[in-house]
Amino acid sequence: MTPLEQDGTEQAPPGYLDDKDAVLKRLRRIEGQIRGLQRMVQEDQYCIDVLTQVAATTKALQAVAMHLLQEHLDHCVHEAMVAGGQAAQDKIAEASRAIERLLRMIRPAPDPAV
Repeated sequence: MTPLEQDGTEQAPPGYLDDKDAVLKRLRRIEGQIRGLQRMVQEDQYCIDVLTQVAATTKALQAVAMHLLQEHLDHCVHEAMVAGGQAAQDKIAEASRAIERLLRMIRPAPDPAV
């Protein structure tokens, strides 16, 4: 059975379907990093060491996000572009919003001293 989009229309399988196991493996590794961070805090590890691990975990999540975005563009957006019409425009707008969210995630916060 094909998953349904929020508006009730049928949706193609996700672009990452062919490498779903690899994506899940990466996410499980990140989950382990999070558990390691919790352990570090419980054990009162040095702040900079914890922050270093937070940065590594953040980068790992960003890598997964970029991989998923690339798969979405290569599959979902590409297929919509081939089909054309309003569906293509909607898929481009959806991808643009996703990219904007990702950029907000990786963009450094403004320095309040400036």
